[in-house]
Parts: sequence; structure tokens; C-alpha cells
Amino acid sequence: MRIKRVLNAIAGVMAVAALTTGCGVTSSAGSDESSSASTDKGTVTVFISGDTNVQDLWEKGLIPAFNKQYPNITVKTEIDLHGEHDQQTVAKLATSVKAGEDPGYQLVDAGWVTGQGAKANLLEKATESNISNLSDVPSATVKAGQKVGIPYRASSVLLAYDSTKVENPPKTLKGLLSWIVKHPGQFAYNSPSSGGSGGAFVSTVLDSYLTKEQQSTLRLKKDATAEAAWKQGFEKLASLNPYVYQKGVYPNGNTQVLTMLGQGTIEMAPVWSDQFITAQKSGTIPSTVKYTQISDPSFTGSASYLGVPKTASNKKTVYKLVDFVLSVAGQKVIADQVSGYPVISLDKMDKSVAEKFKDADISSLRAGYYSEVSSDMNNQWDQLVPGQQ
Repeated sequence: MRIKRVLNAIAGVMAVAALTTGCGVTSSAGSDESSSASTDKGTVTVFISGDTNVQDLWEKGLIPAFNKQYPNITVKTEIDLHGEHDQQTVAKLATSVKAGEDPGYQLVDAGWVTGQGAKANLLEKATESNISNLSDVPSATVKAGQKVGIPYRASSVLLAYDSTKVENPPKTLKGLLSWIVKHPGQFAYNSPSSGGSGGAFVSTVLDSYLTKEQQSTLRLKKDATAEAAWKQGFEKLASLNPYVYQKGVYPNGNTQVLTMLGQGTIEMAPVWSDQFITAQKSGTIPSTVKYTQISDPSFTGSASYLGVPKTASNKKTVYKLVDFVLSVAGQKVIADQVSGYPVISLDKMDKSVAEKFKDADISSLRAGYYSEVSSDMNNQWDQLVPGQQ
């Protein structure tokens, strides 16, 4: 029942947001700090590997809120949509770090931060000495950042469905797979390389054929033996081709799946909690589309991490931005705009928001695979699933 409480908590925060929009969060900074902030100058470019909703979070939420405290600091964004060029991005960053040069951006918002970025030693260590508000984040969540990742929001993948057509949604993975076969063409998931909601569906199916030890291993490192045990899972996914949308058509990205749900093209799909609830708030997803969570196993969820390149310029200014994102004000922007789970201690948050999120324990979310393992999974899916029977 814990998952159900978490889902209710997520939905409830939208109502809270509507009531509290007019109520600003009081800064803990004193007048001296505010005065200092008004004279701080500099430019920070945030590199985003992800979907447009993340870019909107920065450009329409976090940056304007940050500039209210630091009006003379310019923050820009640069996006690699769906992370389609992650390998090239990491390679270029490695070249910049080796040469001792600024890579052209000073903060990274990408899934590879805690994977290749950490393994290749391309990012600064995330410590409380640089980021004071990191002390308010659960230690387990910080530890999952592989010493360099800075957790700043969290979400989980849910099962969305059209309640006008689906009266009793599946409760387990086995039930979901059975539903897909019985309702051909009504289920879709995006290719895993194009978005995490599709990746969560794929990894959940693969995990159902692995031992608990193998599952744990693949969340920490690459392991050829454990990955070899994916064989049955990929065969199962390939066998679904005749039953998924248009007998094997896979949308490109999380947003396309949401659009299909909103237009009634499909009846069911895995979706990110934050993207789905934001889409419902904006009206692109009708209220008749509901969501639930499956079990045995559940879909994945985790924190998203920021990273600071080792050779980034203007680091003092970068850390001011990061500390703001982890402040009460920054976390409220995330909760209000994208329904992201706060990562800081809830006793720091507004009481009404804290109450709504009290069961959203980010340290206990079922994690996804290690970054390089996810890349292997995506590549194997491309080879073994589309077009196969």
C-alpha cells in the first residue's frame, strides 16, 4: 500500500500547488546575503541530456526563481534531446578535461553523470563544503551519485491508462503482459534509448528473468554474466511485437507516448510520474486517463543528478546555482512545475507540501540500471526486439 500512498501524494501536491502559488517561500538568507547576491555576477550554461520538460523546468522555473535572488548571474541552457548524442558528449568532455579547458558548459543534467561521467573521472566531487544544502539530502541518495552526482529531483515510472476503456488495470507485470496480448494495438512504450519510461518497461521485463543478486549487480556495474541472463527477457519483448501499437511501432521519446495517450490513440502506457501529472495539469492529458503502479516487480524510479565538469569555469557561481536548486525555494519550484519529488529533508519544506509527499521516500525507490548497463540494454533492444517475432 506504500506505493498507493506515494501516488496519492504526487497527485495531491498539484492541488496544494494551486493553493500556494500566491504564497512565496521565505528565504533563510539574511539581508547581508541578499545584498551580496545582488552584486554577484557570472554566466552558467546548463547542459541537458533529456526531454523538453527538463529544459522547461530550467528555463521557465528554476532560472527565473534563481535570478530573483541573483539578478546579475546569467544562466543559459543547451539541450541534447533524448540524450541522442551522449557518447559523443562524454567523449568531447573527456577531451576538454584532458586539455584543461572549459567544455562550453558548467553544469550537467544528464543520466550519464553517475555512470560514464563518474567512471571517467570527468566531474568534481559533490561535497557539503561546496554545496551546503547537500546536507539536507538523504545519505543513501547522495551515495547513489557515485561521489560526483548532485541529486536534485526524483520521479518514478507509472502505468497510465484510459479509464473510460480500462475498468480494471493490471496490478502486476504478469498481468500487464497478459493485458497487452489480449488488447492488441492498445499498448505502447517508447524505444528505451529515447526515454526512461520505455526503458523502465524494458528493464522491468528483463529483471523478471534475473535473480535478485543479478538485478543488484547491474545497478552497480557492468557484468557480462548478468547481462547474458537478459536473453529470455528480450525474447519476451520481441514476442510482444504483434500486440503493441501498430504491430511493433515504438514512439520516439516519453513525450510522444503522452501525446498518444492524450489523443486516445492507445489505452495504456508506462509514463514518468512528473511528466504525466504536469501534462494533466496543462490539459494535454484528460482527467479520464488515470495511473497506477504494478508490482512483482514494480517500474523503476530514482533521483536525477547534476554534475560539475572538472574544468568548468566560474565554479563559485555554479555552486551558487546548485545550492539554490537544493534550497527550499528551488525544491518548491520542482514540486510545483514538474511534480518532482523533493530530495531535501521534508521538514525543511512548506508543511502542506511536506504532508503530501510524506510517503514519497526517494531513498527506497526501485533504481534503474547503472548507466553503462543501460546503454548495453538499449543497444541490445535495438538489435533484438523491433521487427522480430
